Amino acid sequence: MISVKVSYTVKPEFVAQNKKNISIFLADFKKMFAVNFLYNVYLQADGVTFLHVSMYENEDVQEQVLNVPSFLSFQKECDESGLDGQPTIENLNLIGSSLSVVH
Repeated sequence: MISVKVSYTVKPEFVAQNKKNISIFLADFKKMFAVNFLYNVYLQADGVTFLHVSMYENEDVQEQVLNVPSFLSFQKECDESGLDGQPTIENLNLIGSSLSVVH
């Protein structure tokens, strides 16, 4: 199991567009029924910091998910928006979950 946490801060004027882009790639992710993964996105209390937490069955699944065209478009537009600082990427070690993402 691969678990990753990514957090980044956008400029206030980009928040609405970022939310729209996220909803587009999440809609595409929901269509990927045969792929074992879980992807959640949160907006933190400051209103400009986004937190993505993802879990993938293996590296092949991770690669497939992260190469969905709408996700690549989201990343490109987010990077070009002029993030406020660098994103923070953390690999997490899963201890347990109440949700099973592996069949």
